[in-house]
Amino acid sequence: MTSREIALSYLKAFSSGDPDTVAAYVSENFENNQIGLLGTGCKGRDEYRRRLVGYLGTFRNIQYTPEDIIHDGDRVTIAYRMTAQDNDRPIEIHGVMLITISDGLVSVRSDYWDGLSYLQQVGIGL
Repeated sequence: MTSREIALSYLKAFSSGDPDTVAAYVSENFENNQIGLLGTGCKGRDEYRRRLVGYLGTFRNIQYTPEDIIHDGDRVTIAYRMTAQDNDRPIEIHGVMLITISDGLVSVRSDYWDGLSYLQQVGIGL
């Protein structure tokens, strides 16, 4: 699989709702950088998998829809629209992920997303 295909498969894995399915796409030393108003990153597949339980529990029926993709060697940039249910509220968040693939796995994910829009959609904020 190409880096582009791996990155897109990784995003599609979120729709499974299964932390193990998503975590299977990342390297042991995975770096998850969450850049945004509410973002908190982590390092390591085990810690990422642990956090996925809460993330996928909060964002049910999650879908990442790629809107634009730039692929250059082992790096893939994906502008996306994420939709999900959060406490029975439909939400839609736009963002951009910078993904690095190493040895067939996602080694770095830097995710820039709109935290203010999320807060507004769940009734917190302006």
